[in-house]
Amino acid sequence: MGEHDADEFDDVDDVDEDGDDRSEPEVTIEISGLSLYTHVGVTSAEREVGQRLLLDLRIDVGECDATITDRIEDTIDYGQVCELANLVAHQRNYKTLERLCAAIADRLLETYDASAVWVKAAKPEPPLALPVGEVSVEVWRESAG
Repeated sequence: MGEHDADEFDDVDDVDEDGDDRSEPEVTIEISGLSLYTHVGVTSAEREVGQRLLLDLRIDVGECDATITDRIEDTIDYGQVCELANLVAHQRNYKTLERLCAAIADRLLETYDASAVWVKAAKPEPPLALPVGEVSVEVWRESAG
């Protein structure tokens, strides 16, 4: 190994080819297929019996210190996000997936420092007269500030 090979990358810092400082990477946290048993439905029978829902969540964190520190405290813990979504889904009986998605999105924005959140709720076995693979609703919200 030559004298210059060992320190070939020592002088490389976070500057791109144009000489601009590189910004930290943008982070998005995604959770797919969170399965919850809830009491969501328009009819009272649907709310009484309950059914399984599948949630997909996306949280736009923006710049995130964990990309450098590797510490869970410097990001959003997706385990806590799952628990929060479950809590919101069970705090009351919702008639529509729209309202449930909006409630989860609002709670995520209230709880975490995120620039935007996206929530999708799907009923894989909707109580319909015709065969349907699933029905779903999506809600996307941006942070106010």
